[in-house]
Amino acid sequence: MGITKLLIANRGEIALRIQRAARDLGIKTVQVHSEADTEMLAVKLADEAICIGPAPAAKSYLDIDAILKAARDSGADAIHPGYGFLSENAGFADRVVAAGLIFVGPSGDTIRMMGDKAAARASALAAGVPTVPGSDGIITDMAAAEALAGQIGFPVMIKAAAGGGGRGIRVAETAEEFRTLAPQASAEAKAAFGDGGIYIEKLIARARHVEVQIMGDGQDVVHFFDRECSLQRRRQKVWEEAPSAALDDTTREALCQSAVALAKSVNYRGAGTLEYLYDDATGAFYFIEMNTRIQVEHPVTEMITGHDLLAEMIRVAGGAPLSLRQSDIQRRGHAIEVRLNAEDPANNFMPFPGVVSGLRLPDGPGVRMDHMLYQGYAIPPFYDSLLGKLVVWADTREAALTRLGRALGELQVDGLPTTAPLFSALLGDAELRANHVHTKWLEPWLDSHAHLIAAEKDKAA
Repeated sequence: MGITKLLIANRGEIALRIQRAARDLGIKTVQVHSEADTEMLAVKLADEAICIGPAPAAKSYLDIDAILKAARDSGADAIHPGYGFLSENAGFADRVVAAGLIFVGPSGDTIRMMGDKAAARASALAAGVPTVPGSDGIITDMAAAEALAGQIGFPVMIKAAAGGGGRGIRVAETAEEFRTLAPQASAEAKAAFGDGGIYIEKLIARARHVEVQIMGDGQDVVHFFDRECSLQRRRQKVWEEAPSAALDDTTREALCQSAVALAKSVNYRGAGTLEYLYDDATGAFYFIEMNTRIQVEHPVTEMITGHDLLAEMIRVAGGAPLSLRQSDIQRRGHAIEVRLNAEDPANNFMPFPGVVSGLRLPDGPGVRMDHMLYQGYAIPPFYDSLLGKLVVWADTREAALTRLGRALGELQVDGLPTTAPLFSALLGDAELRANHVHTKWLEPWLDSHAHLIAAEKDKAA
C-alpha cells in the first residue's frame, strides 16, 4: 500500500522537513495549520493547506476531529504527526486507522506500551535490556513507593509514566521530600498528560544522556547508531552530537544491539528512539524510555549515516519493508546540532516572538539548517520557541566544533534575540571541547558564565 497524498499534522521546521521528504518521494502534501500560522513557510510551500482552527493548540493541532476532517476533505491517504502535539497519542493513531488512513508511526497499541514509561521499562526488562534500579511499574501505593525508594537509596527520580520532554519529573533527596514531591509529580502528570501515573528510578549522578535511533517495519529492526544529548537546560535538550564521543566501540555495539532487541521484542514499526543513561564511572548504560516518533535531533544521525530517516519512515508506513539491512548502515565523521530558539539566553531565556527583519543563513561544506524562517516572518507567540536547528558535520569532533563556530559566525537573525550567543559562548569552554560534560553540567555553567553569553550577544548585535 503506497502513500499518494500525505497530511502533515504539525507545524514549524518539522512540518517543512516532512514535506520535503514526502515530495522527494513523489507524494503530494497537505499542510494543516491554525489561524495563527497562515503565513508559516510550510503553508506556503505545501501542495494544499487547510486551516483547522484558532491559535490555541487544543483547538487546532490537538483537535483530532478537525485533522481527520481535513484529511477526508483533501483526499489524503496518510497522516504524519511529526513530534510533539499528537505524535505519541495512541488514541489519535487508532482514530487515523479507524478512518481508513495510514498513520506514519507505530500502532496505537505499540505507542501505549512503549509510550507508557513504566510499561516500556517492563518490556526492557523482559528483553534483557538493563534499566535503572527502580519501581517495576506504576506506583499506586505511596507508602510502599517510599519504602522502595529507601531500599534503592536516595536521591531518586519521580517520573510521569505518560510523560516526556522532562515534564512531570521530581528529584527527592530524602524520604520527607519524597512524601511532598510524589503527589506533586502525579498532579503535574495528570494535568499535562491526562494520566497521573508515576514511577521511581535511582538518580545516577553525572550521567550522560545517550540514545539509539532505530527503524522497524514490524518484522525487522535496524539501528542508525547513537547520539548524545547531555547538554540540557531544565531537562530540555539544547545541543546534540552523533555519535557519542564518550562511548568506545564495544560499549556502542552493546548499546545499539540492546535497542534493536527491545524494538524487535515489540515488533516495532516506524522510527523510534531508545534513551539511556550512561555512567562514565562504570561504563554501564541503563534504558530509561522510548520515544515512538521522529526526534528533533534526528538530523545529526542523518549527517553521520547519509540516510533520510523521514523518507524511510514514510516508505515503511506505506507498507514497504525496510530498504536497508544493518550492514548497509555505516557511520562516518561527527555531527553536532544546536537548537535555535526565539529566546534571550542573556535574559533568563525569556521567549521573544517577533518579526524576522533580516536573515542570513550559514552555508558551505558540512553545514545544514532545518528551519522555518524567512525575512518578514512574524513568529506567533502561541507555540514552543524552536525556530530551527543548525547542524554541522566534519571528519572529527574537533573539526565539527570548529565548523560550528564558523557557521554561527555566518548566522544572522535580525529583529529578535535567539539562543545563538549561548552556543558561541559554549564553544569557548575547555570542558565542553574536552567532552567532560553530563546532564547536570549545563545549568551551573549558565549561572557562572552569564557574562560570556551577554558578551556574545553584544558582539552579534
